[in-house]
Amino acid sequence: MQDSLLIIFAKNPELGKVKTRLAADIGDKKALEIYRFLLQYTAVQTEKLSVGKRLYFSEKISKTGIFSDEIFSKKIQKGKDLGERMENAFRDAFLEKYRKVVIIGTDLPEITTELLNKAFRVLDENDYVFGPAKDGGYYLLGMKCLHSALFQNINWSTATVLEESLVKISKKKTVKLLKPLNDIDTIEDIEPNSVLRKFLNKK
Repeated sequence: MQDSLLIIFAKNPELGKVKTRLAADIGDKKALEIYRFLLQYTAVQTEKLSVGKRLYFSEKISKTGIFSDEIFSKKIQKGKDLGERMENAFRDAFLEKYRKVVIIGTDLPEITTELLNKAFRVLDENDYVFGPAKDGGYYLLGMKCLHSALFQNINWSTATVLEESLVKISKKKTVKLLKPLNDIDTIEDIEPNSVLRKFLNKK
């Protein structure tokens, strides 16, 4: 069995239920097209990683045709909020004896296979790894044992998520930060990203 696991959190790609802040500016249909593109991009960047790969859908296991059943195991997120859902996913992984576990979302047209490999390498010598998002949150979290405090009493979807999370880690533990990336939440997030601009220009 592999000792490392990548967890991917995804929303079910359904009209009117994804990228709602973006949809307020460009409409539900275009927002869904962008989200499906982001899912495809995430699949391409993660499928060749030499770690276990598990996709957690928000509501039900979707047959999207994007994530291969042979490469990605699939589950449903469980919990009342994002923190509880992530905590449960990490707990399951550690109960299954994985030694290094990393979680990402599907809003990252800047994520790369190389960066994800680096996150797992960082955990060889550190207790935690974070990928800071430019909006104050984080796009990646990795750890070697469950630290439940990271998922509790956090003001999710605010500019203080990363700051609040780092405070909860003991000074005796080692933390490594990866390079900051921009996730896609609003129309302003699209312009700086060449991958998404290229996709939209083809439409």
